[in-house]
Amino acid sequence: MRLTDRFAWGTRTYVMGILNITPDSFSGDGLAGDRIDSVVAEAQRFAAAGADILDIGGESTRPGAQPVTAAEECGRVVPVIRAVREALPDSVISVDTYRADVADAALTAGADLINDVWGLRADQALAACAAERGAPVVLMHNRSKPDQIKTDARLGGAYLGAPYDDLLADISRELLALAANAEAAGIDRDQIILDPGLGFGKTAAQNLVLINRFDHFKDLGFPLLVGPSRKSFLGQILDAPVDDRLEGTAAAVAMSIARGADIVRVHDVKEMVRVARTTDAILRASPDG
Repeated sequence: MRLTDRFAWGTRTYVMGILNITPDSFSGDGLAGDRIDSVVAEAQRFAAAGADILDIGGESTRPGAQPVTAAEECGRVVPVIRAVREALPDSVISVDTYRADVADAALTAGADLINDVWGLRADQALAACAAERGAPVVLMHNRSKPDQIKTDARLGGAYLGAPYDDLLADISRELLALAANAEAAGIDRDQIILDPGLGFGKTAAQNLVLINRFDHFKDLGFPLLVGPSRKSFLGQILDAPVDDRLEGTAAAVAMSIARGADIVRVHDVKEMVRVARTTDAILRASPDG
């Protein structure tokens, strides 16, 4: 799939709906992989509500989550992707993985693009796989460390912040390095989307700065994805558990769009499609009507 054939960057905001095929999603919305019909039904609801991309993942990225094997991850996502593709032949499907073997199997099953929280750094073979298959990639900035987390019984876990000399400059430089690595592997520049990685190796305060200064990343010259949905920094602001962060997510989504996000990755698709459409309408309003 060519991104430029499906997306007209800068004309509106696109919504990516999250389908977690895991038993331990941080947001509590994991869908059992052995009930493929329930996942397909959720995907259909997302598409009907206006989701532009369906993001299917088989390993939780929540703080403290236990990794799974590539075989187990494939067993979770491949049958689901195949079924969703059959049910929704025109939808764009992304696979949320950092493993080349999983991505390759997912693309064969019907996925269109690869969403990698490690920006092609965790599995060196993934860049070559994406290049060979002509698949677009989302490259996320990530300084998180699995052993550096804090846990609150009510608010859940969060990765500890990493040290930065200059938050925005450091993240920009590292995102450009991820893109350069992808291009060096043979991935076309116009097949790359960048994600500054809210929550991954950033403090709550740093996440707020990233949203407020999201326009800083527009100068990088790539489409931008942001994923604030239900994250722990919202819980800290609102003193709210993960299932009570809808309004916080809406505010973060609206601000990110106002600052230049092209794609928002969310759990609450119907509500966030409405937020995106309203924010887009406000931003594009003309005094001449």
